[in-house]
Amino acid sequence: MYRIEIKHEGLNKYREIKGKDFHVVQQKAIMQELDWKEKWRKKQEMETKRAEREKVALEKEEKKNLAIQLTVEAAEQLEGIENTLTYTLRIDDRINWEDLKDLSEYDVMEPIKPHLIEVPKEPRESHLLYQPKFNILDKMFGSLKEKKIEKVKELFQSDYKKWEEEKQGIELKNKERMEKYEEFLHGWEKERKEFLTQQKEKNDAIDLEKEMYFKKVPAAIVDYCDMVLSNSVYPDTFPQEFDIEFNNETKILIVDYVLPSPTDVPNLKEVKYIQSRDEFKEMYLSQAAFNKMYDKLLYQITLRSIHELYEADGVDAIESIVFNGWVNSIDKATGKDVNACILSMQAMKSEFMEIDLSKVDPKMCFKNLKGVGSSKLSSLSPIAPIIKLDRNDPRFVSAYDIADTLDDTGNLAAMDWQDFEQLIRELFEKEFNQSGGEVKITRASRDGGVDAVAFDPDPIRGGKIVIQAKRYTNVVGVSAVRDLYGTVMNEGATKGILVSTADYGPDAYEFSKGKPLTLLNGNNLLHLLQKHGHRAKIDLKEAKQILSDKI
Repeated sequence: MYRIEIKHEGLNKYREIKGKDFHVVQQKAIMQELDWKEKWRKKQEMETKRAEREKVALEKEEKKNLAIQLTVEAAEQLEGIENTLTYTLRIDDRINWEDLKDLSEYDVMEPIKPHLIEVPKEPRESHLLYQPKFNILDKMFGSLKEKKIEKVKELFQSDYKKWEEEKQGIELKNKERMEKYEEFLHGWEKERKEFLTQQKEKNDAIDLEKEMYFKKVPAAIVDYCDMVLSNSVYPDTFPQEFDIEFNNETKILIVDYVLPSPTDVPNLKEVKYIQSRDEFKEMYLSQAAFNKMYDKLLYQITLRSIHELYEADGVDAIESIVFNGWVNSIDKATGKDVNACILSMQAMKSEFMEIDLSKVDPKMCFKNLKGVGSSKLSSLSPIAPIIKLDRNDPRFVSAYDIADTLDDTGNLAAMDWQDFEQLIRELFEKEFNQSGGEVKITRASRDGGVDAVAFDPDPIRGGKIVIQAKRYTNVVGVSAVRDLYGTVMNEGATKGILVSTADYGPDAYEFSKGKPLTLLNGNNLLHLLQKHGHRAKIDLKEAKQILSDKI
């Protein structure tokens, strides 16, 4: 799966956007950055206005009014928290595919054709200026006549020469202007063509994503649901991070959602101006009132998210949603960061869509839908999610270690193919074990194209990763990479990794661009082995001979 990490230092925001198509992910990243940029502008504007108000409020009466205004703003924030669920009922959560497209015009002005200097008219010897005028003496004396004739000839020749020089100068200037114009025009046309090409690629990618969504391709369903939840508007302090998995067979959508921690939720109730001390006093909700509001907020976010996903499900792909709410906090006893699932709920679409969310009590609705969580969510007590990432697959078989048997003489390209698959499983197990991950190997490499499956437990960036091992002695073509991509889509995985003892052809690398695929060749494999303290060799020529002798 292609990933883009974006962050905003000012808002203290971080998000990893992922998807199956590079252009869709890029477009989502651009939209998120623009949204953060606008929020940061508004926040700075608000802070600037507040600073200006405090500066202007030199008189106590003005400071009193400022306190009233700050109290109103605090009340509005608390009211927004209170109406978290009902807010979404006024919104159409379906994705408008056309809104995702870049329909902008190329806004760079086309170079203006230069004004060319007009060349003066060519002097003509027949012009009156160059015709001698004779008087009676000229007619009487031929020498005088000849002198006049010679004089006008010289004048004509001098003027003609000046005209030619001026003409050459003008033509040179016109030529330079046109060359510069044509250079600018060529650059403009090139940039415009690149803009339109990239725009078309982005829009074609969105059309393809739309087509895949309407075909109910699992990866496209996940991308679509990601966009739905990303469009949901919450306060800037809320993390709004999530991971989504869709099982095409059961039609169950699993959402691991990072809920706001207590420190993310505003609790300012009132601001008073104490005239005697010339200072502002902030008053906050009591702990009991805050805990009650916090619990209600989390129930509302849960119901709201499920509502948004179901309302936006235009192809009826989802029959059931499992919502697991996670909170990142600090354990006050140890001071360590804690990530815990504190609520979990599964809701069938047929049942959930019959509920009138405008009239329900969020906690009672949650409990009625058999949601799981402690009686006080503010305690952040961890619970087991109703459904977690599925690690049960009948294709999985027992594993055995092979790496310790290798040495410098071992030729990986000539290994038994089952041993080679076990080696790949063992290597990736060492990689993923560092983060608590798990790697399992399938019964046979010809079974669905899956040699091994890695499970990364990270609730936000983890997921299911398909790994294929190819003990090849020839260049790997595009068909193997295309098969891997098909397997990733069919498995509903987040990423695919292809490991080969040989290298890949240019068509294989070209096909993998912009897709959630990683291609590891023989050199990459040897480096991975060395990283984990093992040594071996890859000799394709020797392997071909060994394998041919076995036939």
